[in-house]
Amino acid sequence: MSGTGATAVLAANGLGRPEFRVAEGLTPYPEALAFMEARVAAIRAGEAGELVWLVEHPPTYTAGTSAPAEGLLDARFPVFAAGRGGQWTYHGPGQRTAYVMLDLGARGRDVRRYVHALEEWVIRALWRFNVVAERREGRVGIWVADRARGTEDKIGAIGVRVTRWVTWHGIALNVDPDLGHFGGIVPCGISQHGVTSLHRLGIPATMEEADAALMAEWDGVFG
Repeated sequence: MSGTGATAVLAANGLGRPEFRVAEGLTPYPEALAFMEARVAAIRAGEAGELVWLVEHPPTYTAGTSAPAEGLLDARFPVFAAGRGGQWTYHGPGQRTAYVMLDLGARGRDVRRYVHALEEWVIRALWRFNVVAERREGRVGIWVADRARGTEDKIGAIGVRVTRWVTWHGIALNVDPDLGHFGGIVPCGISQHGVTSLHRLGIPATMEEADAALMAEWDGVFG
């Protein structure tokens, strides 16, 4: 399996598997931000447990803290400041966004290690569909190579924020979004490569199957 071998973000202080919750329907982006902010505060206060929240959004463009204005090419959908790291990202139906709210204070205060583990999580989940996905030095996200055409396309995005050692935001996996919607931005500031999805790769996976793959691979990466 390409890309495996990442050191797990180990559970500590008795922490076990976080709660996994699947949102029904399409969640407006401002509602997701408000929910995450409240949950992160509750985790910090010891009033709530860790959570992986699986969401789909209506078509939306979000700007990370490093997003340049010129990266928004066509504001055809609502635009929001995300507050996470990174640049421009599209969210929409057919894309699984996993918002990961973990207590890094109890899991080891290492943000780089955490981001590496998120990448590994997506790579291993995609392997369940026989998709070889990889990291690329100097490029954010998860990539799939088309050896015959000599091209590479992004299938997964990573964007995180950490507040007093509690994480929020997370990953976005393209299951079957409208890939034309990515044309309104320069995704993650990378214009020389495209985007792809499981369906574009010829894999008719459902959102439920993608969720099952992510849930199945959690413990192998995060402990």
